[in-house]
Amino acid sequence: MYDIIVIGGGHAGCEASLSSARMGFKTLLITGNIKNIGDMPCNPSIGGSAKGIVVREIDALGGEMGINADKSHLQIKMLNSKKGPGVRSLRCQADKTQYGENMVKVLKSTENLELKEDLVKELIVENNIIKGIITESEERVHSKKVIITTGTYLNADILRGHTKIKGGPHGEKPSLFLSESMKKLGLKMRRLKTGTPPRVEKDSIDYEECSIEKGSDYYLSFSNFYKPKYNIENQLPCYLTYTNEKTHQIILDNLDKCALYSGLIEGIGPRYCPSVEDKIVKFRDKDRHQIFLEPERLNGNEIYVGGFSTTMPENLQEELIHSMEGLHNAKITKYGYAIEYDAIDSTELKMTLETKKISGLYTAGQINGTSGYEEAAAQGLIAGINASLSIQGKDPLILKRNEAYIGVLIDDLINKGITEPYRLLTSRAEFRLLLRHDNADIRLTEIGRKIGLINDEKYKIYKNKLTKINELEEYLSKTKIEATEETNEYLKSINSSILKGKIDSIELLKRPEIKIEDLEKILKTNFDENAREQVEIKIKYKGYIGKTEKEAEKMLSLEKKQIPLNINYSNVKNIATEARQKLESVRPLTIGQATRISGVNPSDITMLLVYLKKEYPYE
Repeated sequence: MYDIIVIGGGHAGCEASLSSARMGFKTLLITGNIKNIGDMPCNPSIGGSAKGIVVREIDALGGEMGINADKSHLQIKMLNSKKGPGVRSLRCQADKTQYGENMVKVLKSTENLELKEDLVKELIVENNIIKGIITESEERVHSKKVIITTGTYLNADILRGHTKIKGGPHGEKPSLFLSESMKKLGLKMRRLKTGTPPRVEKDSIDYEECSIEKGSDYYLSFSNFYKPKYNIENQLPCYLTYTNEKTHQIILDNLDKCALYSGLIEGIGPRYCPSVEDKIVKFRDKDRHQIFLEPERLNGNEIYVGGFSTTMPENLQEELIHSMEGLHNAKITKYGYAIEYDAIDSTELKMTLETKKISGLYTAGQINGTSGYEEAAAQGLIAGINASLSIQGKDPLILKRNEAYIGVLIDDLINKGITEPYRLLTSRAEFRLLLRHDNADIRLTEIGRKIGLINDEKYKIYKNKLTKINELEEYLSKTKIEATEETNEYLKSINSSILKGKIDSIELLKRPEIKIEDLEKILKTNFDENAREQVEIKIKYKGYIGKTEKEAEKMLSLEKKQIPLNINYSNVKNIATEARQKLESVRPLTIGQATRISGVNPSDITMLLVYLKKEYPYE
């Protein structure tokens, strides 16, 4: 008998099982192949726009992805470093082998956690309460909670050209029966699609025909707590090439031969990560598209052809690869393909990621309709936390949209639903200036500590950072800068106006062209590295941050207006039929949540408020 069973060893499964075990609950992680735990079947990277901030949030709450990415990366860079702090985000190229091996070591050394190799074919449910699982080897395993994190393995098909075969990533055996068990329990399922590009031998590429893409030339880390330990000079480069007129013509002449346009594919693919065929057809005005050549392993010979996901048959993939600069003689080691799989309709879930129909059953990751390792890991962490809190009889962890990108992700899934694989973008977060890369720990570490996932060592590091921030703010507020000849010469050298008298350090830092390192040079001192970025952003963006916080407060006022669980929406007059159906399906807990449901308009909210005031005056 286990407290929690986690089905699937991908990024969601790893975070779910680690969080529940670290919170003290006897956990079983069951997966088809232990060697594929922490697998990266598609792109060899962690992070990216918005996604990198999610990894920082996972780390701030006590998750493992950020630490593991820091241990196994080949290259790391800060995206959008020249733009505002609200869109800056980390991305690293990860060694696929090291990442998986490191994760397995962590799992095996974690107390309360057991690994088992098998596939699950059925859920044990009594009176709509989860009781455990039945494996394909006919073993019955009982538990208090079950978390399904099967990624793209549910009833999966591999598609290439006119060929369609049953198989999960790497052509492995898919989970053939579990989705049918879920359907029998009344859970609505969807059919989705994703894909992967070819890989080529690194020694067969002519790099002189490509542009080099290096990592950042300063130290970076996903971890909020531990300093980076890598050699900046030894980072592996990526390279950039492009599709061209010949590439596009081959695709347009052979659309009938690819799985995507031949009618073979039923599932809906990700809008923001389309196949190369899709890009050529939908953006015919574009002369070329970027293609990134990314190393998959430190000691491997395979290069991932990023941006070139395809469902073309193998012979045409050869032609397409050879049509591009730098790849004329490239040798393909693995052909691209599409994968179709079953996913749960995300409106079947509560904000805790527990299913509404089956008590104690949670789902997380790509089974919920998301794309990406980072979104999966975040959901796994939250599902593991909430399953554990439920056993303890404690309130669940529901992150708000102004608290974390993880909150934006889950809120979107539950209230808007999905018609295609969901990808996090900075544009999805209306309070993104509050949800920055640099303040993930300040936003979430206290929550992680309260739950029990932030240990004493990490908490001490976090508290020390807060102290250093406060000390630097106080120092700058009390320190004035004199209008000396030396100071004015320096200001002229960086195209800033000279001083005519004394000025507060904070006032000088507010100038757009002045950076905090300029203050260090003028004041002839060095500020604490953990405080510098935080303080600079707080001072420079104080007005914008204050405005955003006021907007968030308005949203929170709507979140406080609760909707009774027993409300009958058929009794609410003068709301649209679609709104009534959506409200009944989602069953929002608050007015704030109701406002974000797709198909529920402001006029519907007004009538709902009128009804609540009349029927539930004391709620």
